[in-house]
Amino acid sequence: MGKQLDSITEELADFISSQKVFFVGTAAGEGRVNVSPKGTDSFRVIGPNKVVWVNLTGSGNETAAHLLLNPRMTVMFCAFEGKPLILRLYGDARIFHQRDPEFGDYIGLFPPNAGSRQIIEMDVDLVQTSCGFAVPFMDFKEERETLNAWSAKQGKEGIAEYWERKNTQSIDGFETGILGE
Repeated sequence: MGKQLDSITEELADFISSQKVFFVGTAAGEGRVNVSPKGTDSFRVIGPNKVVWVNLTGSGNETAAHLLLNPRMTVMFCAFEGKPLILRLYGDARIFHQRDPEFGDYIGLFPPNAGSRQIIEMDVDLVQTSCGFAVPFMDFKEERETLNAWSAKQGKEGIAEYWERKNTQSIDGFETGILGE
């Protein structure tokens, strides 16, 4: 059934690239644990022990706040079609904002999006698979374009104002670093 591996195999990298949604788990030393669903074409396997994903503007910014305090992160994928599989990637992550050179190094890997807020780079130290026998079958219908349309409508200035109003602190009051202060 489940296996623990020290790196992402080619087969698992192919599985990851075909997924439409993934889940990110982070936590500071205290406060709430956060689990965020992520979608769109926003995740890349860079190597057997490195992944990156673009964090799009949203109503909260928990992942950024948590990573500034504690670099631990778990990413989970579930097979909703085909062979049952749950895949978890464990490791430490760094967050790069638009002002960081690494953001520029990675952003070209993803489709343009006005709401691209941060790039998360994760060093994977454990890969774990499990059966996924209880995960239901679900058919992918289409991407939701709501967030992309909202981001495009806001434009660069509107997004920056939104970050200042909604993305500077976590729900537990931890700073997110979005404004670079």
